[in-house]
Amino acid sequence: MDNGKRQSVTVRVQINGETREAAVESRTLLAYFIRDTLGLTGTHVGCDTTSCGACTVLLDGVPVKSCTVLAVQAHGHQLETVEGLEQDGKLHPLQQAFWDNHGLQCGFCTPGMLMTALALVRQEPLADEETIRRAISGNLCRCTGYMNIVKAIRQAGRTVAQTQEV
Repeated sequence: MDNGKRQSVTVRVQINGETREAAVESRTLLAYFIRDTLGLTGTHVGCDTTSCGACTVLLDGVPVKSCTVLAVQAHGHQLETVEGLEQDGKLHPLQQAFWDNHGLQCGFCTPGMLMTALALVRQEPLADEETIRRAISGNLCRCTGYMNIVKAIRQAGRTVAQTQEV
């Protein structure tokens, strides 16, 4: 029976190593749950149509575009966002490599790009350029031309392979 009220559901996730729980409308997209409900605004929303990849987060270690996943679908799962990369004041090797290689300009795509790259570096740290370009093909950048992003991911991969820091 529809009485004009929106149905609220409780969503509990493990996000960046912390258990968080909140009541949201059942139709709430994961991107807005992360940004508006949990207050983690590093996940950017650029298109709401899965075209840009700015909203990419890791769901159980797999990159997903959070603008097309319902928050209730993440209930009971592990999420990682860009806020979870830096640890104890130290940049993650990916963040450092993006800085070192000028892999960002405006920065809007960067959180999604970093999360996509994180999944790749964990799986295949010494990926070649073609593999990297294929992995990030769902993440659009209007500023850089991708060359420095690819260089950054290669650098981070080498660092991760040497230090096993992911």
